[in-house]
Amino acid sequence: MYFWLLVLFPFAANAQVGAISELNGIGEILRQGTDDSLVAELQLGIASMDNIRTGNGRLSVRFLDDSVVSLTERSSIVVDEYVFDPDPSRSRLALNMASGTARFLTGALGRINLNRISIRTPVATIAIRGTNLLTSVSEIGSTMVILLPDENGESSGEIVVTSMAGEVVMNEPWQATAVTVSESPPTPPVILQGLTMTFLNNLLIVNPPDEIQDAVDEQASSPTNLLDVDLLEDALEDNELDEDALDDEIGRLDIDLLAADFLTDLLNTLQVSATKKDAQVSEIDGVKLEGILPGFDKQNQTYTFVEGEVLTIFRSVENTFDLELDKDGSYNISVLTAGLALDITINGGGDNAIYITQSP
Repeated sequence: MYFWLLVLFPFAANAQVGAISELNGIGEILRQGTDDSLVAELQLGIASMDNIRTGNGRLSVRFLDDSVVSLTERSSIVVDEYVFDPDPSRSRLALNMASGTARFLTGALGRINLNRISIRTPVATIAIRGTNLLTSVSEIGSTMVILLPDENGESSGEIVVTSMAGEVVMNEPWQATAVTVSESPPTPPVILQGLTMTFLNNLLIVNPPDEIQDAVDEQASSPTNLLDVDLLEDALEDNELDEDALDDEIGRLDIDLLAADFLTDLLNTLQVSATKKDAQVSEIDGVKLEGILPGFDKQNQTYTFVEGEVLTIFRSVENTFDLELDKDGSYNISVLTAGLALDITINGGGDNAIYITQSP
């Protein structure tokens, strides 16, 4: 008589596809099929379908093919699929970028064919034919993609960004595009000026990505949590304060340096370049402005106000400029700073020209 023993071995359910190679701050791993989260720590194994999340910190994951994904603060990405085979044509890596900012660097040894690597966001899909790129996804899904240079400053390859309405191809270093909603095509690519890898890396660690300007305006008009609710709104139905008057009375003490966000600059640059919006025309204390709004201009992140006979234009993001001008004068002001170009006309312009060029 023969007896057969059947032994079942779990296979590939949580097979390790990579590990945390860098950690600075707080992160966690949400593993499929479990209710518990794993606290991020160096060399912690990563499996397919893991949701990798950062809090007040950043981390990097190195996959078996030596591809690396680096997440900044408050980011979330899911390993949708990872197949690693000695034959690169049979391997595949697919990531789902839910929110935050990530830099992706493909493996130098070519263990996965580049046409089998992709990143999906809520509004777009990024097919990778290159080796070095950055993706930023806002809380509402708006996506920005930058093709980064290689170590020699040259193009690192080619990427294709696709939405439901179209696609764009990028193959030049520092070329960037944005997709606001899946029903809209990606913006025509533009080349971001004046950036360096050192500057970008350091800044992204400090400043997590924010919503694009339209989303910021929408959130400002509709509170999303208790801290945003004005409990006095119902009690003070008749507000004696004129909101427009308050805007005109802004001064130097009202400048909030924490309102600045470098990635907002990049997203605005992409959107404005795509739509080629006409210069905004407005007025403050008899001064005619074109290209910026009085008070705090959320899109350009400038403060513009009049105190006495002095017109002040102030901006402090990655660089700072602080102009104090005769409010009765006429000026053409051209600003080129990292990731943003501003053309400002005061009182119709004239012969007075001011050029400001700032490097990171």
